[in-house]
Amino acid sequence: MPVAQKAVVATTSTREFILRQLALFAAAALFVFVLSLTYGLDLSPGLF
Repeated sequence: MPVAQKAVVATTSTREFILRQLALFAAAALFVFVLSLTYGLDLSPGLF
């Protein structure tokens, strides 16, 4: 394992890692939810 990667692993606790992964998952879910809300919405230039 490279030295820089060891430093990152050593400074990141398991709890922080899990919280960060959960936050990324929640952000992805929110993004998909917003995309599903706009499904079928006409965003052509004529709309504006």
